[in-house]
Amino acid sequence: MSSDFLNGFWIYLFLINVVLFLLMGVDKMHAIQNRRRIPESVLLLLAALGGAMGGTLGMISFRHKTKHRKFTILFPLFLVLYAALLIYLISRV
Repeated sequence: MSSDFLNGFWIYLFLINVVLFLLMGVDKMHAIQNRRRIPESVLLLLAALGGAMGGTLGMISFRHKTKHRKFTILFPLFLVLYAALLIYLISRV
């Protein structure tokens, strides 16, 4: 495993987490304003693709989706899985 791959992976994780954090804020604002919402499946997919930290921080910061069990369980679960993957990848470098 090259360090270039790991550097690119860090950048990818940073970007997807920023995107999901911002989308959680946008979705909360849309919910308040009764506007078109971001589908839950999109939010969960982005979390599964590595944005779980941003999603969890967005959920806490914006107090959004905190009563939805699938978000309160899956976001932290995805976060733990990605942390384990990062530990594995770092140990291989």
